[in-house]
Amino acid sequence: MNKTSKDVIVVGFALFAMFFGAGNLIFPPALGLMTGDTWVPGLIGFLLTGIGMPVLGIIAASKAGGSLSDLADKVNPTFSKIIGTVIMLAIGPLLAIPRTGATTFEMGFAPVFPSVSPILVSVIFFGVTLFLVINPSGIVDKIGKVLTPVLLVSLLVIIIKGIMNPIGTPVDTGMLNPFSKGFTEGYQTMDALASMVFAGIVIGSLVQKGYTDTKDQIKLTVMSGLVAATGLAIVYGGLMYLGATSSGIFPADISRTQLTISITERILGNAGKALIGISVSLACLTTAVGLTATCGEYFSNLSNGRIGYKPIVIGVTVFSAVMSNFGVDTIVKIAVPLLVTVYPVGIILIVMNIFDDYIPNKTAYTGAVFGAVCISLFDALAAMGTPILAVSELISKLPLASSGFAWILPAIVGSIIAMATMKKKQKNA
Repeated sequence: MNKTSKDVIVVGFALFAMFFGAGNLIFPPALGLMTGDTWVPGLIGFLLTGIGMPVLGIIAASKAGGSLSDLADKVNPTFSKIIGTVIMLAIGPLLAIPRTGATTFEMGFAPVFPSVSPILVSVIFFGVTLFLVINPSGIVDKIGKVLTPVLLVSLLVIIIKGIMNPIGTPVDTGMLNPFSKGFTEGYQTMDALASMVFAGIVIGSLVQKGYTDTKDQIKLTVMSGLVAATGLAIVYGGLMYLGATSSGIFPADISRTQLTISITERILGNAGKALIGISVSLACLTTAVGLTATCGEYFSNLSNGRIGYKPIVIGVTVFSAVMSNFGVDTIVKIAVPLLVTVYPVGIILIVMNIFDDYIPNKTAYTGAVFGAVCISLFDALAAMGTPILAVSELISKLPLASSGFAWILPAIVGSIIAMATMKKKQKNA
């Protein structure tokens, strides 16, 4: 195996580890439970947003220059700061970091110590997180390098055994549009948003390995992304199938964490439940440390150093500790309106940056984002249970609305109007 192939595999595995946060494993089984015997189209939808868009995000950001601002500045520098802040809050203290603490309690502690207080667990978990973030060392990296293989092997054992000896048979759950459900459920991984941040890490790694040419970086990024995508597809597909086989066994309202624990217990017994609980808890810790450090650096740089790294990470860990006590399912529900608003924007930035060479008029970015947001904001209101009925009815009549893509046509129309308006201004100038 030559040096390039080795580097592609190493970076690909690193990408897999970055994308596959421990919290992500709770979503495929839950989606399998919801879709039952229609789990395959649900899986396809989930893979598009849970794997396809993150890999494209890495490629798009690499092509644009390597950072989130390189992607979003084409809309507007102020917009770039706003969307960057929203994304960092989403993958940080509002959603992703608290979810690591909540997942640790529900999967690592509650099954073994039923009477333990979630407040106590969150204080310990985020206390350790803060200690490791303020006092960086090689410990977290070393733990992460060990834990990712351990977690992956544990999951593969569960998946293989669950396929060979299924706990049940997928049943009809009455899911009307499993593809759309899978597509929007993939938002919850938040990996497409995170990919815009991870790109800089990937490029930095490739530069350290001696790849300084931009074309080489993009080529190796694509190849590494395919390696990561393959691993994620195997794990997500297997976990979703396990969830589908449980659709005739567990109630539809079972919590995501409890479903994963119950499936594991049925397949491997108490030993398996304990193994995955410990692995998930430690993996959540490394994820929390990485995301907290990223938030600290981002917001410190955004303030031009006026707010220091340490005060920011202290604030992030304290806020995350409070949020984590709402529980995984509540955090997921809170996430829906924000993700429904932001994800279409992220998808547009990713796709348009990939085809940037064919977009000579950059005002198309502004028009496309504006068109999508006009729809996604009302979708967010509907997700919050406060829809504006007249507007929602109009949106439902747009092409692809039934599949959850009502924002696509307005984004296209918005880009066309923006380009036409700019051409008219240039002619009159």
